[in-house]
Amino acid sequence: MHFDSPRRMAFVVGMALALILITVYISVTNGTFDMSVGDVIRTLLRIRPTAEYDLVVFDFRLPRIVIALLVGFGLGIAGSVVQGITRNGLADPGMLGINAGAGMAIVLFMLILRDKLDFQNGWLSFMAMPLFGLCGGLAAAVLIFLFAQNRGRLDPQQLILVGIAVSSGFGAITLYLSLKMSPSDFESAAVWLAGSLHRANWRYITAMLPWFILLTPYILYKSRILDVMQLRDESSQGLGVELTHERRVLVLAAVGIVAACVSVSGSIGFVGLIAPHIARRLVGVHHQRMLPISGLIGMLMVAVGDLIGRTLFAPAELAVGIVISLIGVPYFVYLLFKSRA
Repeated sequence: MHFDSPRRMAFVVGMALALILITVYISVTNGTFDMSVGDVIRTLLRIRPTAEYDLVVFDFRLPRIVIALLVGFGLGIAGSVVQGITRNGLADPGMLGINAGAGMAIVLFMLILRDKLDFQNGWLSFMAMPLFGLCGGLAAAVLIFLFAQNRGRLDPQQLILVGIAVSSGFGAITLYLSLKMSPSDFESAAVWLAGSLHRANWRYITAMLPWFILLTPYILYKSRILDVMQLRDESSQGLGVELTHERRVLVLAAVGIVAACVSVSGSIGFVGLIAPHIARRLVGVHHQRMLPISGLIGMLMVAVGDLIGRTLFAPAELAVGIVISLIGVPYFVYLLFKSRA
Protein backbone atom coordinates (compact mmCIF):
# COMPACT_ATOMS: atom_id res chain seq x y z
CA MET A 1 0.00 0.00 0.00
CA HIS A 2 1.45 3.43 -0.99
CA PHE A 3 2.41 5.95 1.68
CA ASP A 4 -0.08 8.48 0.28
CA SER A 5 -3.00 6.08 0.62
CA PRO A 6 -5.69 7.36 3.05
CA ARG A 7 -6.35 3.74 3.93
CA ARG A 8 -2.80 3.28 5.15
CA MET A 9 -3.01 6.43 7.24
CA ALA A 10 -6.34 5.35 8.73
CA PHE A 11 -4.96 1.89 9.48
CA VAL A 12 -1.86 3.26 11.22
CA VAL A 13 -3.92 5.73 13.27
CA GLY A 14 -6.40 3.01 14.21
CA MET A 15 -3.69 0.57 15.29
CA ALA A 16 -1.88 3.24 17.31
CA LEU A 17 -5.08 4.30 19.08
CA ALA A 18 -6.01 0.67 19.78
CA LEU A 19 -2.60 -0.01 21.35
CA ILE A 20 -2.83 3.18 23.40
CA LEU A 21 -6.30 2.23 24.67
CA ILE A 22 -5.07 -1.25 25.62
CA THR A 23 -2.15 0.29 27.50
CA VAL A 24 -4.47 2.74 29.29
CA TYR A 25 -6.80 -0.13 30.23
CA ILE A 26 -3.95 -2.16 31.73
CA SER A 27 -2.51 0.89 33.50
CA VAL A 28 -5.77 1.92 35.14
CA THR A 29 -6.75 -1.58 36.29
CA ASN A 30 -3.38 -3.02 37.36
CA GLY A 31 -0.96 -2.07 40.08
CA THR A 32 -0.45 -2.50 43.78
CA PHE A 33 -4.22 -2.14 44.14
CA ASP A 34 -5.88 -4.18 41.36
CA MET A 35 -9.28 -3.08 40.07
CA SER A 36 -11.74 -4.67 37.69
CA VAL A 37 -13.14 -2.90 34.64
CA GLY A 38 -16.49 -2.66 36.42
CA ASP A 39 -14.87 -0.96 39.41
CA VAL A 40 -13.21 1.60 37.15
CA ILE A 41 -16.40 2.30 35.17
CA ARG A 42 -18.50 2.67 38.32
CA THR A 43 -15.91 5.03 39.77
CA LEU A 44 -15.77 7.16 36.62
CA LEU A 45 -19.56 7.27 36.27
CA ARG A 46 -19.99 7.95 40.01
CA ILE A 47 -22.12 4.84 40.57
CA ARG A 48 -21.83 3.98 44.25
CA PRO A 49 -18.44 5.73 44.55
CA THR A 50 -16.07 4.84 47.37
CA ALA A 51 -13.25 6.94 48.80
CA GLU A 52 -10.75 4.13 48.24
CA TYR A 53 -11.48 3.76 44.52
CA ASP A 54 -11.68 7.53 44.04
CA LEU A 55 -8.23 7.93 45.54
CA VAL A 56 -6.67 5.26 43.31
CA VAL A 57 -8.36 6.33 40.06
CA PHE A 58 -8.57 10.12 40.29
CA ASP A 59 -5.55 10.96 42.45
CA PHE A 60 -3.00 8.37 41.36
CA ARG A 61 -3.64 6.55 38.09
CA LEU A 62 -5.59 8.89 35.82
CA PRO A 63 -3.29 11.93 36.26
CA ARG A 64 -0.26 9.71 35.65
CA ILE A 65 -1.76 8.19 32.51
CA VAL A 66 -2.84 11.58 31.12
CA ILE A 67 0.60 13.11 31.74
CA ALA A 68 2.32 10.10 30.15
CA LEU A 69 0.19 10.53 27.03
CA LEU A 70 0.74 14.30 26.86
CA VAL A 71 4.49 14.02 27.41
CA GLY A 72 4.81 11.28 24.80
CA PHE A 73 2.83 13.27 22.26
CA GLY A 74 4.84 16.43 22.90
CA LEU A 75 8.23 14.75 22.69
CA GLY A 76 7.20 12.87 19.56
CA ILE A 77 6.19 15.92 17.55
CA ALA A 78 9.08 18.00 18.94
CA GLY A 79 11.49 15.31 17.75
CA SER A 80 9.93 15.44 14.28
CA VAL A 81 10.35 19.22 14.19
CA VAL A 82 13.99 19.06 15.29
CA GLN A 83 14.82 16.37 12.73
CA GLY A 84 13.00 18.35 10.05
CA ILE A 85 14.80 21.60 10.81
CA THR A 86 18.25 20.02 10.95
CA ARG A 87 17.72 17.44 8.18
CA ASN A 88 19.40 15.01 10.55
CA GLY A 89 17.71 11.73 11.39
CA LEU A 90 19.86 11.36 14.52
CA ALA A 91 18.72 14.66 16.01
CA ASP A 92 16.58 14.59 19.14
CA PRO A 93 15.60 17.25 21.71
CA GLY A 94 17.34 15.26 24.44
CA MET A 95 20.48 14.57 22.44
CA LEU A 96 20.76 18.20 21.36
CA GLY A 97 20.73 19.46 24.94
CA ILE A 98 17.26 21.03 24.90
CA ASN A 99 16.03 18.65 27.62
CA ALA A 100 19.16 19.32 29.67
CA GLY A 101 18.79 23.08 29.32
CA ALA A 102 15.15 22.99 30.34
CA GLY A 103 15.95 20.66 33.23
CA MET A 104 18.75 22.92 34.47
CA ALA A 105 16.46 25.95 34.47
CA ILE A 106 13.73 24.09 36.34
CA VAL A 107 16.18 22.81 38.98
CA LEU A 108 17.36 26.40 39.39
CA PHE A 109 13.73 27.44 39.82
CA MET A 110 13.20 24.72 42.44
CA LEU A 111 16.31 25.83 44.33
CA ILE A 112 15.74 29.59 44.34
CA LEU A 113 11.98 30.17 44.18
CA ARG A 114 10.52 27.08 45.82
CA ASP A 115 9.71 28.76 49.12
CA LYS A 116 8.72 32.12 47.66
CA LEU A 117 6.13 30.64 45.30
CA ASP A 118 5.00 27.83 47.62
CA PHE A 119 6.27 25.08 45.34
CA GLN A 120 4.31 22.30 46.99
CA ASN A 121 0.86 23.89 47.05
CA GLY A 122 0.81 27.12 45.02
CA TRP A 123 -0.67 27.32 41.52
CA LEU A 124 1.85 30.01 40.59
CA SER A 125 4.78 27.64 40.90
CA PHE A 126 3.15 25.02 38.68
CA MET A 127 2.44 27.56 35.96
CA ALA A 128 5.89 29.17 36.20
CA MET A 129 7.91 25.96 35.83
CA PRO A 130 7.34 25.61 32.05
CA LEU A 131 8.39 29.25 31.59
CA PHE A 132 11.70 28.56 33.30
CA GLY A 133 12.06 25.39 31.23
CA LEU A 134 11.45 27.43 28.08
CA CYS A 135 14.27 29.82 28.99
CA GLY A 136 16.69 26.95 29.62
CA GLY A 137 15.68 25.15 26.44
CA LEU A 138 16.11 28.34 24.41
CA ALA A 139 19.56 28.89 25.92
CA ALA A 140 20.54 25.39 24.80
CA ALA A 141 19.08 25.96 21.32
CA VAL A 142 20.97 29.26 20.92
CA LEU A 143 24.27 27.63 21.88
CA ILE A 144 23.67 24.72 19.53
CA PHE A 145 22.82 26.89 16.54
CA LEU A 146 25.74 29.21 17.34
CA PHE A 147 28.43 26.52 17.49
CA ALA A 148 27.03 24.17 14.85
CA GLN A 149 27.16 26.78 12.10
CA ASN A 150 29.66 26.52 9.29
CA ARG A 151 30.04 29.63 7.13
CA GLY A 152 26.68 30.93 8.24
CA ARG A 153 24.84 27.63 7.63
CA LEU A 154 23.77 24.93 10.01
CA ASP A 155 26.08 21.93 9.67
CA PRO A 156 24.10 18.74 10.42
CA GLN A 157 27.32 16.78 10.94
CA GLN A 158 28.46 19.08 13.75
CA LEU A 159 25.03 19.26 15.29
CA ILE A 160 25.18 15.99 17.23
CA LEU A 161 28.66 16.68 18.64
CA VAL A 162 27.71 20.20 19.70
CA GLY A 163 24.45 18.90 21.20
CA ILE A 164 26.28 16.29 23.26
CA ALA A 165 28.70 18.94 24.53
CA VAL A 166 25.90 21.37 25.42
CA SER A 167 23.93 18.60 27.12
CA SER A 168 26.97 17.60 29.19
CA GLY A 169 27.57 21.22 30.20
CA PHE A 170 24.00 21.80 31.32
CA GLY A 171 24.02 18.42 33.06
CA ALA A 172 27.06 19.45 35.08
CA ILE A 173 25.38 22.73 36.09
CA THR A 174 22.24 20.81 37.08
CA LEU A 175 24.27 18.46 39.26
CA TYR A 176 26.01 21.41 40.94
CA LEU A 177 22.67 23.11 41.64
CA SER A 178 21.09 19.92 42.97
CA LEU A 179 24.00 19.49 45.39
CA LYS A 180 23.04 22.84 46.93
CA MET A 181 19.63 21.46 47.89
CA SER A 182 18.68 19.86 51.16
CA PRO A 183 18.95 16.04 51.22
CA SER A 184 15.19 15.55 50.82
CA ASP A 185 14.95 18.05 47.95
CA PHE A 186 18.02 16.53 46.29
CA GLU A 187 16.43 13.09 46.37
CA SER A 188 13.23 14.44 44.80
CA ALA A 189 15.21 16.32 42.13
CA ALA A 190 17.30 13.24 41.31
CA VAL A 191 14.20 11.09 40.83
CA TRP A 192 12.56 13.81 38.73
CA LEU A 193 15.64 14.28 36.52
CA ALA A 194 15.68 10.55 35.76
CA GLY A 195 12.32 11.00 34.04
CA SER A 196 9.67 9.97 36.53
CA LEU A 197 5.89 10.43 36.61
CA HIS A 198 5.36 9.33 40.21
CA ARG A 199 4.36 12.85 41.34
CA ALA A 200 1.77 13.31 38.60
CA ASN A 201 -1.28 15.38 39.51
CA TRP A 202 -3.97 17.47 37.84
CA ARG A 203 -2.09 20.73 38.47
CA TYR A 204 0.76 19.54 36.27
CA ILE A 205 -1.74 18.77 33.53
CA THR A 206 -3.26 22.24 33.85
CA ALA A 207 0.22 23.77 33.54
CA MET A 208 0.99 21.76 30.38
CA LEU A 209 -2.24 22.19 28.45
CA PRO A 210 -1.89 25.89 27.44
CA TRP A 211 1.43 25.15 25.78
CA PHE A 212 0.02 22.22 23.84
CA ILE A 213 -3.13 24.10 22.83
CA LEU A 214 -1.10 27.03 21.47
CA LEU A 215 1.91 25.31 19.92
CA THR A 216 0.63 22.00 18.51
CA PRO A 217 -1.75 23.58 15.94
CA TYR A 218 1.01 25.98 14.91
CA ILE A 219 3.49 23.14 14.31
CA LEU A 220 0.90 21.21 12.30
CA TYR A 221 0.18 24.38 10.30
CA LYS A 222 3.89 24.62 9.45
CA SER A 223 4.12 21.00 8.25
CA ARG A 224 4.54 22.04 4.60
CA ILE A 225 7.39 24.37 5.56
CA LEU A 226 9.10 21.41 7.23
CA ASP A 227 8.69 19.46 3.99
CA VAL A 228 10.37 22.24 2.01
CA MET A 229 13.22 22.36 4.55
CA GLN A 230 14.23 18.84 3.50
CA LEU A 231 15.57 20.36 0.28
CA ARG A 232 18.90 22.15 0.04
CA ASP A 233 18.92 25.67 1.47
CA GLU A 234 19.22 27.21 -2.00
CA SER A 235 16.20 25.27 -3.26
CA SER A 236 14.13 26.17 -0.19
CA GLN A 237 14.93 29.86 -0.57
CA GLY A 238 14.14 29.64 -4.27
CA LEU A 239 10.65 28.49 -3.31
CA GLY A 240 10.19 31.63 -1.21
CA VAL A 241 10.84 30.18 2.25
CA GLU A 242 12.62 32.50 4.68
CA LEU A 243 14.73 29.78 6.28
CA THR A 244 16.26 31.78 9.11
CA HIS A 245 12.89 33.07 10.33
CA GLU A 246 11.09 29.73 9.91
CA ARG A 247 13.83 27.83 11.73
CA ARG A 248 13.72 30.23 14.63
CA VAL A 249 9.96 30.10 15.13
CA LEU A 250 9.83 26.32 14.72
CA VAL A 251 12.68 25.85 17.19
CA LEU A 252 10.84 28.15 19.59
CA ALA A 253 7.67 26.07 19.24
CA ALA A 254 9.55 22.78 19.72
CA VAL A 255 11.43 24.12 22.75
CA GLY A 256 8.16 25.38 24.27
CA ILE A 257 6.58 21.93 24.06
CA VAL A 258 9.72 20.20 25.34
CA ALA A 259 9.91 22.65 28.26
CA ALA A 260 6.30 21.90 29.20
CA CYS A 261 7.06 18.17 29.11
CA VAL A 262 10.30 18.42 31.09
CA SER A 263 8.65 20.61 33.73
CA VAL A 264 6.32 17.78 34.76
CA SER A 265 8.23 14.60 33.90
CA GLY A 266 11.92 15.42 33.98
CA SER A 267 14.21 14.46 31.13
CA ILE A 268 12.85 11.51 29.12
CA GLY A 269 15.20 10.83 26.24
CA PHE A 270 14.99 8.97 22.93
CA VAL A 271 11.23 9.43 22.43
CA GLY A 272 11.93 12.32 20.08
CA LEU A 273 14.45 10.15 18.23
CA ILE A 274 12.56 6.87 17.88
CA ALA A 275 8.98 8.08 17.32
CA PRO A 276 9.74 10.11 14.14
CA HIS A 277 11.76 7.22 12.68
CA ILE A 278 8.91 4.77 13.18
CA ALA A 279 6.38 7.30 11.86
CA ARG A 280 8.51 7.92 8.77
CA ARG A 281 8.60 4.20 8.03
CA LEU A 282 4.85 3.88 8.48
CA VAL A 283 3.45 6.91 6.64
CA GLY A 284 6.33 8.44 4.70
CA VAL A 285 8.27 11.69 4.93
CA HIS A 286 5.47 14.25 4.55
CA HIS A 287 5.16 16.06 7.88
CA GLN A 288 1.41 16.60 7.56
CA ARG A 289 1.04 12.87 8.20
CA MET A 290 4.27 12.20 10.07
CA LEU A 291 3.75 14.75 12.86
CA PRO A 292 0.51 13.32 14.30
CA ILE A 293 1.76 9.74 13.91
CA SER A 294 4.98 10.68 15.72
CA GLY A 295 2.84 12.08 18.51
CA LEU A 296 0.76 8.90 18.76
CA ILE A 297 3.84 6.68 18.79
CA GLY A 298 5.39 8.90 21.47
CA MET A 299 2.22 8.55 23.54
CA LEU A 300 2.41 4.77 23.25
CA MET A 301 6.12 4.69 24.14
CA VAL A 302 5.82 6.76 27.31
CA ALA A 303 2.61 5.05 28.45
CA VAL A 304 4.09 1.57 27.96
CA GLY A 305 7.41 2.61 29.53
CA ASP A 306 5.66 3.98 32.61
CA LEU A 307 3.49 0.86 32.88
CA ILE A 308 6.58 -1.37 32.74
CA GLY A 309 8.47 0.70 35.29
CA ARG A 310 5.48 0.83 37.64
CA THR A 311 4.38 -2.81 37.54
CA LEU A 312 7.23 -5.04 36.38
CA PHE A 313 9.50 -4.13 39.30
CA ALA A 314 6.80 -3.76 41.97
CA PRO A 315 6.88 -2.96 44.85
CA ALA A 316 9.89 -0.94 43.64
CA GLU A 317 9.42 1.51 40.79
CA LEU A 318 11.69 2.23 37.84
CA ALA A 319 11.52 5.70 36.26
CA VAL A 320 10.01 5.77 32.79
CA GLY A 321 13.06 7.66 31.51
CA ILE A 322 15.29 4.73 32.47
CA VAL A 323 12.96 2.18 30.86
CA ILE A 324 12.88 4.09 27.57
CA SER A 325 16.66 4.61 27.66
CA LEU A 326 17.17 0.84 27.89
CA ILE A 327 15.36 0.62 24.54
CA GLY A 328 16.62 3.87 23.05
CA VAL A 329 20.38 3.39 23.42
CA PRO A 330 20.55 0.21 21.29
CA TYR A 331 18.22 1.82 18.73
CA PHE A 332 20.42 4.91 18.52
CA VAL A 333 23.52 2.73 17.98
CA TYR A 334 21.65 0.89 15.22
CA LEU A 335 20.72 4.16 13.52
CA LEU A 336 24.28 5.42 13.86
CA PHE A 337 25.75 2.41 12.11
CA LYS A 338 23.00 2.51 9.51
CA SER A 339 23.73 6.17 8.70
CA ARG A 340 27.39 5.29 8.08
CA ALA A 341 26.56 2.39 5.77
